[in-house]
Amino acid sequence: MRIEDLDGPRVRADAASQALDILAWLGMDWDGDVHTQSEDLAPYRDAMDTLAFAGLAYPCDLTRAEIQAAASAPQDGSGEVRFDASLRPDFAPTPFEGGEHSWRFVTPGDVVRFDDRFAGPQCISPAASVGDFVIWTKRGEPSYQLAVTVDDAASGVTDVIRADDLLDSAARQTLIARALGLNYAPDWWHFPLVVGPDGRRLAKRHGDSRIATYRDRGVKPERMIGLLSGLCGGVRREMNAAEFQETLDLTRIPRDPAEFGPEDETWLTDGC
Repeated sequence: MRIEDLDGPRVRADAASQALDILAWLGMDWDGDVHTQSEDLAPYRDAMDTLAFAGLAYPCDLTRAEIQAAASAPQDGSGEVRFDASLRPDFAPTPFEGGEHSWRFVTPGDVVRFDDRFAGPQCISPAASVGDFVIWTKRGEPSYQLAVTVDDAASGVTDVIRADDLLDSAARQTLIARALGLNYAPDWWHFPLVVGPDGRRLAKRHGDSRIATYRDRGVKPERMIGLLSGLCGGVRREMNAAEFQETLDLTRIPRDPAEFGPEDETWLTDGC
């Protein structure tokens, strides 16, 4: 169990304890102690030392507006500002000092190919989609991309299971692992997101859909797990976590995003 709490001020102080509490309520457990990323930044600093000494990372103070204004940095419409190689400053391999700088990864032009166990064959070029991306922030913390790569490799992670909006991240993490010389080649499983009736990612715009909110309204955990079963293409009925594990059929999970609408909420809250 890993608590990823390196997202600066957006992380609430009680977020980790609430997440663990919800998992226990759902009947899910884990092996070993809970690892919290912010408690020990040394492994990430060591990784940055390796990259900086190899000339594969450099400090950058350009603002988002300056990057957007660069004629040589076209955007792909994803919302992330692409950092073109032409914006890369002249630099020499240097010790990693952190400081009040963002540090960017020297993204090679390699096309990363992998066979996602659910989404199928992938061919992704991070250089084309995002360019040199940030791996250390001005807050003095590693970015998500660097931290999870270092932690996954150290933990011996064999399978990465998440939503398909992070498919591009699989390619970035592969490049970071290669640059660090890590033995890291997990099986990737990228599944469709849950969306609202408008087809957009389920979020606050659709109301308060947090599991904790439904629990506080009296929804039983078996009802929540049953809803998840239905969204995954299975039978929608009350069941516990063990039953869900036994009945889950990955081949039946829809290829399109799963919609959570009013009828689903009605079923979820029926009997509260």
